[in-house]
Amino acid sequence: MSATAYPLTWPQQFPRAKYREDGRFKTALPNAIKNVQTSLRGFASDSGKTLKNTVISSNVTLGVDAPADPGVAVWFEWDGLQVCIPVDRYRSVASNLQAIHHIIEARRVELRHGTLALVRATFTGFLSLPAPAGKHWSDVLALPRDAKRADVDAAYRRLAGATHPDRGGSDAAMAELNAAREAAMKEVGHG
Repeated sequence: MSATAYPLTWPQQFPRAKYREDGRFKTALPNAIKNVQTSLRGFASDSGKTLKNTVISSNVTLGVDAPADPGVAVWFEWDGLQVCIPVDRYRSVASNLQAIHHIIEARRVELRHGTLALVRATFTGFLSLPAPAGKHWSDVLALPRDAKRADVDAAYRRLAGATHPDRGGSDAAMAELNAAREAAMKEVGHG
């Protein structure tokens, strides 16, 4: 599954929280992001395995660091696994990020006191399952399948104006549009 930093890309197999609580973390958003990034680097170093394609996905945008949906999902590839650690237990993005930091730190403890096999087994619960087959990009963008890159860009800009959550659209519709554009660009290339 291709995760986007914005809007939140939530893994299908994880249910969303019905009720959220205040976190007891005293960490501001910039520090929580830094803590997650530091933990990920430390985890990669401790495991001796490369960590790549990291995406911190949330509904935080420029000027909006406290969105109505505070969920966060950290996506990455490690040791041949696509992993997603999603948390939306808390009312703030910073608290959810700090919880993810602690989850990653727990994996580091497993590495220090257990084995790599133990951590791999733990991560099987976090595996990112493929997304269900959705609409083809040409259907989402209302373009023929032989469209050119310029057509894709124009259709994306036109549809983003109405689809973006800040303009009356929804996060789900914007995520679908972003995924369609990404798929189109991969398929049409530079043409």
